[in-house]
Amino acid sequence: MGFGVLGVFLGLLLEVSTHGPPGMPRTSWRHQDLDLTEFSEPNVFNYSTLLLSEKGDALYVGAREAIFELSKKDVSVRNNKVLWNVADNHIAKCTLKGKSKERDCLNYIRVLQVVDDERLYACGTHAFQPQCDYLNLGNFSLSGRPEDGRGKCSFDPSQSFTTVMVDGELYSGTAYNFLGSEPIISRYSPSQSLLRTEYSTSWLNEPSFVFADVIREDADRGDGEGDKIYYFFTEVSVEYEFFSKLLIPRVARVCKGDLGGQRTLQKKWTSFLKAKLVCSMSELNFVFNVVHDIFILKGETWRDTVIYGVFTSQWGNVGLSAVCAYNIAAVEKVFSKGKYMQKATVEQSHTKWIRHNGATPSPRPGACINNQMRQQNISSSLHLPDKTLQFVKDHPLLEDPVLPIGNGPRLIAKDVNYTQIVVDRVQALDQKIYDVIFTGTDKGVLHKSVVFEKEVHIMEEIQLLKNPEPIKSLLFSSETRSLYAGSDSGVVQSPTAFCSHYQSCFDCILARDPYCAWDHRTATCVNIFDAPRQSHRRLIQSLNGDADKCPSMSPRALKDYKSVRVKLGSSAELPCVATSNLAQVMWKSNGTVLTETSSFLLMGEGGLLIYSVGPEDQGHYECWSIEWAPAAGKNFTRLLASYVLTLDPPPRPPHQTRHTTTTLSSQDASIERATESNASSSSVETSKTLPAAGSSTSSALPSSSTASSSKSHTGKGREAEVRLLPPLLKDQAWGVHAQEAFLLFCLALGPSDVTIHWLVNGHVLDRPIMEYRQSLGPRGFLVSSWLREGPLLKDARYRCIAEASTGNDMSELNVHLSIGDEGVSSRDLNHWRGALAEHEQLLKRWQKAWESCDGH
Repeated sequence: MGFGVLGVFLGLLLEVSTHGPPGMPRTSWRHQDLDLTEFSEPNVFNYSTLLLSEKGDALYVGAREAIFELSKKDVSVRNNKVLWNVADNHIAKCTLKGKSKERDCLNYIRVLQVVDDERLYACGTHAFQPQCDYLNLGNFSLSGRPEDGRGKCSFDPSQSFTTVMVDGELYSGTAYNFLGSEPIISRYSPSQSLLRTEYSTSWLNEPSFVFADVIREDADRGDGEGDKIYYFFTEVSVEYEFFSKLLIPRVARVCKGDLGGQRTLQKKWTSFLKAKLVCSMSELNFVFNVVHDIFILKGETWRDTVIYGVFTSQWGNVGLSAVCAYNIAAVEKVFSKGKYMQKATVEQSHTKWIRHNGATPSPRPGACINNQMRQQNISSSLHLPDKTLQFVKDHPLLEDPVLPIGNGPRLIAKDVNYTQIVVDRVQALDQKIYDVIFTGTDKGVLHKSVVFEKEVHIMEEIQLLKNPEPIKSLLFSSETRSLYAGSDSGVVQSPTAFCSHYQSCFDCILARDPYCAWDHRTATCVNIFDAPRQSHRRLIQSLNGDADKCPSMSPRALKDYKSVRVKLGSSAELPCVATSNLAQVMWKSNGTVLTETSSFLLMGEGGLLIYSVGPEDQGHYECWSIEWAPAAGKNFTRLLASYVLTLDPPPRPPHQTRHTTTTLSSQDASIERATESNASSSSVETSKTLPAAGSSTSSALPSSSTASSSKSHTGKGREAEVRLLPPLLKDQAWGVHAQEAFLLFCLALGPSDVTIHWLVNGHVLDRPIMEYRQSLGPRGFLVSSWLREGPLLKDARYRCIAEASTGNDMSELNVHLSIGDEGVSSRDLNHWRGALAEHEQLLKRWQKAWESCDGH
């Protein structure tokens, strides 16, 4: 059975990976380009527990062995700090149990909950011996009377758990023992005894808790059931047998008024029930079966409450994340009317639990005490009959699942792992209400999406954290209109919108951001919550992306085109970057649309690169953005950049030699540059230039280099020149991987007899070298050659020489590798990881460029 299921599942993975949705954010913001506020302190880590004060200007942060009070208006302002260290004897006990002294046997503050206006309740892992204490806000100090934290806080700092404080009582979901093998959902109350779940896999089977919160009873409900606490977690399925542990996302519910049973289920929940959360792609029958975080968006009444969750598949190589939303009424219906499940008494294929079809006791097992029960003199759970209690003890699982709104995900994103979610409800200028979803990822990135009637539009991708690390907590404040993200390295505060970063009406409208609108008087994109209400009438906002509402723009005059002058035979780089990831870029030359089959040019993400410019390449160049707005059903175009390209024939450049030395050591990598200052023959007179096509400006490696060139031209005319074209060896030094195979690449232009030779340490190579030749008509021949090398020699000089009857050209790179006994450090190798793959992509781009040349 297992192999059959596995085969079907692997086929499904292929189907989902092939046909999954793109989920492309329209705009990408870099960390350094945004107005972000950050907080961290030296030698303090794991800022993963955040708590917002509802009444004061405070964000409380639980970190490793420290609790901070920051200003929620500006988290860089620290108002208070208290340390909570672990005594040496506790550390010694922790290490004796096999835990790491430097990592595990410290105090990770994992619980911060408001008790009243004067105190917080704080808990920490405390060297795998959890402790809790009260934090006095007046002098920001701990009471010094720690309590046992078992069942309130996790032992392991990496273990999942959840807590919520409701009317002075702490509800938690965590592990109750050192090994983490006894999961527990419990309530700790100053006035009542501990109430907890039964220790049984039927109740909880290896759960990973993610969230808990209270849903208050409304006055208009009228059934008298009282408040309820909802828990969300992923657990190992008890219903089915699979080829591996099958995970199931769950929602569980307990009643706030539960007091346990009189005889059966003493000091245990009498109202504990759980149901399956469904989040799936119904058209492909693909299920997202791991829930990572939940946000409960509460409305004016309990029926307006919507539960948002982020999900992935337990088979993470699918690379999909989903956001599903659930109506609280649908959840309540499952708990109040759903069918129960029971253990199968006979082996039935892979099914271990089946529907209970027998009689159900009355009152309904797992129900909260309501007005109807009170009329039967059942005023508390202590009065429930044993038959009802025994039934709920044996049947905590409901068969009916909780289905999402629309029977499918609100949002599916590809190649991303969502970890956190918050949602804001925004009234736009059209007076409609929109849900704006903020999802944090395991790479420190924030996605911002908006829910429309039948679609979700991912507006922005924000690099919230400097380093690609998981966002471990995410909070939203409607008061400051800010997001707060906690990670291992610090806390980041971000505004909910970056309207002012949109420089044109087109970008402002096509962003489809409910927070943003275009003010045509000031010609700026503004946040509608910052603009005076009386000015809203003059603001332009169209959430279907109809940019035709923008004021019409006059055609750009030729005098406003940027002038670019290049020397005959040089390369011309015309920068153009689209501000939208959803836009396509179109280039026009003298009114004619350029295509990839156009002769001797390369259109890339950063602009247009024209090789060996001749007289026929002169003229006007325009870069246009074309963006489709599906909700508006229109394409919108606008001019991004415009140039006038002219030739400035230079005199023949003098002989020049440039030399580069690259030194790679086992401790660090550095590149020394020594360049003779003769002017390059391929300069472009623009205010801003792009890197040569195929080269890299990545800062992943602390290296840079400059090629050497030696030219002697004896022929006449452009067709007689011998010229190496970018990328030269200088552009490739960053990709040299010391202990793995790497590529070096040369491209030359010359007459029909032009050839490329490779030398290492002055010796001609006798191993195979890949080469392609392409006739370019009157321009000559284009020759491409590349060298695949193994691990670097200790000292190596690589030369690429283009030779012909009319002259030669050379690019040279000296690499000195100092290797100790252990070779290059793993840090450097990690920096250079992936260089080979990037080089092969570079080769494909160049091959496509020369294969598209038509010889004209």
